[in-house]
Amino acid sequence: MSLDGSQSDPQSDSGQEPFNYNDRYGVRNQRAWVPYALSFLIIGSAWTIWAGLHQSEPRISYSLVSFNNEDPRNTEIRYIINRRDPSQIAICSIAARDFYKVVVGQIEDRIPASDGAVERTVTIPSRADAVNAGVISCYIE
Repeated sequence: MSLDGSQSDPQSDSGQEPFNYNDRYGVRNQRAWVPYALSFLIIGSAWTIWAGLHQSEPRISYSLVSFNNEDPRNTEIRYIINRRDPSQIAICSIAARDFYKVVVGQIEDRIPASDGAVERTVTIPSRADAVNAGVISCYIE
């Protein structure tokens, strides 16, 4: 209906085409997500490779071999430490725990520079009876 009240058919007007939303607003590309997906894939793959290689050989790693608590006030622990650069000095924090997992003894073990992996045996004096022991952390000095 027009402003004067008469009805007109848009197709019957000479020279006018029917209204088309695609002409007015444009047509969106159906594969607009592809560049985003490719960039996400490339960045994600690069980060995964970097993270895997970086974490596969850390600067320092340690492994508990055993502990002996025949004397609960002096727990003996044996562990292995590996360093990426064995010429650096490492310090490991070692703790003895009681039945309730409370730390009852803790020492810092200084490992001098050496060649390759080092196996250490250390005695941890404790203020109460210890039931287990473990390496808390190691770092390069």
